[in-house]
Amino acid sequence: MNGYLIKAGELVTVSPLGTIQNGGMVIDKGKIVAIDTWRQLEKRFPALPIVDYSNATITPSLVDCHTHLLEFAPSSLYPVTPATHFLAAKAILLKALSSGITAIGEQICGHPLCRFSVQDYREIVQGIPLDVSFATVSISIGFSEPAHFSAITQSRPITIDELKDPFLIRKIARESEFPGENIFINATPANFTENEVPRAGEIIYELEDLKQAVSIYHQMGKKIGVHVAGEESIRMAIEAGVDVLHHAHGITDVLIEKVATTDVKVVATPLGGTHLKPNSPSDILKLVKKGIAVSIATDAYLPPHPEADWLPFTDGQLRGVESLLAIAQPTMRLLQQQGYDENQLLALITANPAEILGKDNHFGRLLPGMDANFIICDGIPGLEFSKADAIQQVYFRGKKVIAR
Repeated sequence: MNGYLIKAGELVTVSPLGTIQNGGMVIDKGKIVAIDTWRQLEKRFPALPIVDYSNATITPSLVDCHTHLLEFAPSSLYPVTPATHFLAAKAILLKALSSGITAIGEQICGHPLCRFSVQDYREIVQGIPLDVSFATVSISIGFSEPAHFSAITQSRPITIDELKDPFLIRKIARESEFPGENIFINATPANFTENEVPRAGEIIYELEDLKQAVSIYHQMGKKIGVHVAGEESIRMAIEAGVDVLHHAHGITDVLIEKVATTDVKVVATPLGGTHLKPNSPSDILKLVKKGIAVSIATDAYLPPHPEADWLPFTDGQLRGVESLLAIAQPTMRLLQQQGYDENQLLALITANPAEILGKDNHFGRLLPGMDANFIICDGIPGLEFSKADAIQQVYFRGKKVIAR
């Protein structure tokens, strides 16, 4: 073995192993080989070199399973053209890594100003020490005349009939790697002002349209996720048999009970993302109490919703991957007050989103056999700090990729 021993003052595994005080891991060839107390590991592997973080906390690295970093964020954050679009995208990915995030779920919707294919996006992430999963999407934007785009048709607007065409849905499903917001049940406001998107929230699909789309995805062995908000739309999504509700803003107690009887998962976006008030800490608590698998994601990059008064943002600026911990912290602290421990809380931004991506056997927890993706911190992320500068080091597949 040519690996190394890593020593932790506190090792939060987000697994049945729980939190190990004075714990450690054996890392070899990008994988976790063993986890135990430091005393036991020292005896078992006396010849291995030691990396000592005995004054720090080690946790799994973070996972943001709902982002728009590569397609929409570059032109939102930088004055780029198509020629420099991917340069900005790579800068944003570095920001994600610097924030302790080593896996993202990226939505490719079809950008009206950039004629890039899904394959173009896949190629630009090659060689970057970050795990990127792509969901291919058809999107409806709530302008006075709703505009529809898709990952397959790229920058070309499509009609409502094309949007619902089984042939196009199959093409989108074939390219999709995880159940992101594959279909927008409601027209989105995106990042436009209210007067620009007067039809944001309008329901685009009938129940039979949704059932057809779900059937296509499931026949192809794929899971399907939907962008959805509001009681009527969420009820329709559940009845149609979707696998993941993204946003689910406005979900009622009755609908929570319905979701709790299924395997449906929820990706909460407390920052915003729909025409309705986003998921508050108390909203997410209700979901968690019912045993629903919840992930917290940034939907980056977005301006904070004006009614999201639980968030520490007051300037209206676009927020994204660098703010994942700040976005999750109010919920994590509320759940802590309700008796949930740090492993259960960190699952909201590690293990649960890894499961959405279909990669929960690879990362999101610290267990033997899994990728050695972890962060070295001054405390427990989201509970004891919310700013990335408290993350000392970031490891991706056993290699240190960020050091402060």
